[in-house]
Amino acid sequence: MQLVSKVKEKFPNLVLETLQQQSDDVIVVKKEGIRNICSTLKTDPEFRFEMLMDLSAVDYLFWEEKEFRFEVIYNLFSLSKNRRLFVKTRVPESDAVVDSVVSVWPAANWLEREVWDMFGIQFKGHPNLKRILMYEEFKGHPLRKDYPYTKRQPLVGPVN
Repeated sequence: MQLVSKVKEKFPNLVLETLQQQSDDVIVVKKEGIRNICSTLKTDPEFRFEMLMDLSAVDYLFWEEKEFRFEVIYNLFSLSKNRRLFVKTRVPESDAVVDSVVSVWPAANWLEREVWDMFGIQFKGHPNLKRILMYEEFKGHPLRKDYPYTKRQPLVGPVN
């Protein structure tokens, strides 16, 4: 049985879609189940995705009508089984909050902070969700499609 089919079988009410993009397996899940699914993908001997390689987001503001604005993408790798899986969750602008997976993969710490800083997506349960690339007084989230790219903000204080 294929990897995505196994995940869908294990979480029939949380997996919205499974697909292959080029040679990569992709599952799209409800955001309410992201921590549970990720925890299972890491610890279940059938999956064993020990490594979170990357975590990022996409802003679909100017795409066709969608029920969501953002997607958070988790790039997972299994060292023991030598395979990769992309897990995506859709996030509406009106409720841009996703459960943190720092408790599953500590490597998510800075990655979630970067997504918060650049896109404004909050990670519920994150131990220290604050800016990581921009300075604290910076207004807005510069990778959002509606952020005014000509906007200039002065640096508020000296950089030490």
